[in-house]
Amino acid sequence: MHNILIVEDEQPIRTMVNFALSRAGFELSEAANAEQAYAEIDRKRPELILMDWMLPGMNGLELVRRLQRDANTRDIPVIMLTARTEEADKINGFNAGIDDYISKPFSPAELLARIQAVLRRTQTSNAPTNQPLEYEHLFLDPLSHRVTAKSTELEFGPTEFRLLKFFMQHPDRVYSREQLLNNAWGRNVYVEERTVDVHILRLRKALAPHGIEHYIQTVRGAGYRFSPSV
Repeated sequence: MHNILIVEDEQPIRTMVNFALSRAGFELSEAANAEQAYAEIDRKRPELILMDWMLPGMNGLELVRRLQRDANTRDIPVIMLTARTEEADKINGFNAGIDDYISKPFSPAELLARIQAVLRRTQTSNAPTNQPLEYEHLFLDPLSHRVTAKSTELEFGPTEFRLLKFFMQHPDRVYSREQLLNNAWGRNVYVEERTVDVHILRLRKALAPHGIEHYIQTVRGAGYRFSPSV
């Protein structure tokens, strides 16, 4: 049974989500603010967090950023729940480290589909059969969920980690945004193709201090390619 934490200050929404997910076989814990969220995470680490943006006190976006900075919580996938639908808001959410974005109001069916898609991606990236990957100065260990560049450990969110792993498993091949969504995110996932560009930018930013951001190459009119060669 998957354990999901919903961080939402509106009781009616928590009740609706709890009812829908319980019927689908999930175990749900609840929090109305950041303080309660940390208490629930300490009590039982969730496999996924549903995060409201407009929380009292510390908002959901800042809470996601803090979870991303903590090695014990950065690999917990997060789906943001919010009435903010502007493109800039979505980009800010993905830049903070969220895995998906659901605009309010939403249906229980859509919520369930998105949760299942994110959990499938997480389970696939954590498969025990994964082998370590190494290309010149870059090393990725799927089992320990660590990436090092020139012996220095890098910090990645779960989405960037999956994307980099897929690239390293298929070097020197060009993939379109749609292909990257299907392979690194999973098919039937409600994510816009431009989301790929956001995560590519974050991936390059993490590699840049080590002078290897060129490993992730843009192929104009086609997509992206991973190659240690310039």
